[in-house]
Formats: sequence, C-alpha cells, structure tokens
Amino acid sequence: MNLIYGKQPVAEAERGRRRVLRVWRAPDISAEELERLCGSPDHQGVVAEVEPFPYAGSVELLRVESALLIALDQVQDPRNLGAVARSAEAAGAAGLVIPERRSAAVTAVTCKTSAGAVEHLPIAHVRNLADWLGEAKQAGFWIWGADAEAKQAPWDVDLAGPTVLVLGGEGKGLRPRVASACDGLVALPQRGKIDSLNVSAAAAALLFEAVRQR
Repeated sequence: MNLIYGKQPVAEAERGRRRVLRVWRAPDISAEELERLCGSPDHQGVVAEVEPFPYAGSVELLRVESALLIALDQVQDPRNLGAVARSAEAAGAAGLVIPERRSAAVTAVTCKTSAGAVEHLPIAHVRNLADWLGEAKQAGFWIWGADAEAKQAPWDVDLAGPTVLVLGGEGKGLRPRVASACDGLVALPQRGKIDSLNVSAAAAALLFEAVRQR
C-alpha cells in the first residue's frame, strides 16, 4: 500500500497525476491511529493511499524545448530529494533525473518534504547517469555540474538555453565519470567557515540563477 501524509502533499496529490484511492482524516480517525498508519507523527491529521509514483521517461524530458533540467548523482536522503524537487517545481524546471541505484526514490518522506511538488514535477529514473548526460549533450543541452572547487560562478556561464544542472550526493559530490560528462563545473562563492552548502540549498541557488538568466 502506497501512503502519503500531510495536508499539502495530500492536497497536491488530489490534483496531480496519480489517483488518490482513499483518505483518512482527523477527527474521523485519531492522531495516534494516523501515526500508526503512516509511520510518522508529521501527518497533520491526514493520510492518503495513492497509486505508485509515476516516473517520467528520461528521453521525453530531452524533447522539451529549451528545458531546464536538474540531475542528482546518488543523493540518498529522501528529504534532500524532496527539497530539491520543491525548488525545481517552483522554478519551473521541466524535470528531475535520478539514478535507479544508490539514490533516494520518491517516498512518502520525499513527498512530504517537497510539499507535494513531486505530484507535478516530472521525475525520471535512469540506469546510468553519465550515459544519460551524454544523450542530453547530443540532444543539444549544456551540462553544468556543481563542484565546490570549481573556478566559475553560475552567473558567469550561460544557463539560458537547454540546460542540465548536476549536483552530487551528500558529502561526496559528483562522481568522476559524472563530472567528466559535464561541459563545465561551477561553484557558488562562499564567505563562511563551513565547507559546503546542503545539496538542496545549492540546487535552489543554481535553479533560480537559471531562472534569472531566462
């Protein structure tokens, strides 16, 4: 049984792509029963049974004219995936791409963190991210990877055309083969003492720089 929870995620599912099969709401059912049902205290008084998440086709995303896409290289925290999806949907991105293995999937936690954005943002699975980036290049996309050691800032490169922004997993960054599949690497200038931004914060900054340029 596929369950999601939270007022906004359930509301977005009710007007999104997948069918809502059943909804439980307080006070018809107690908060304790809702928590037992969904496994989280963050249900906000509503839990829903939904159809499995409908992943998009990765090839179809490349057919969107002048698309802004984001790809995540082995981001394993579903909360980070949800936060990135929320920013991507708000920025009007055409879709998000994740590997089939060693990556967070769209779960109830992802849906809750995204505030239901996953119900509207096309998200595609790919078997090999580096290979898919090669296909994106052939389709006319420019591929920009985020790397803390890069010398270019995102506002120094052209993000106005068909673009894929690629961000690496928590604490590891981009894998070498994925980085080498990029046309270039960019970094957000930092002035503080910590090493790097959370992947979802970095994704938001890059996405909205692309929006600004467009």
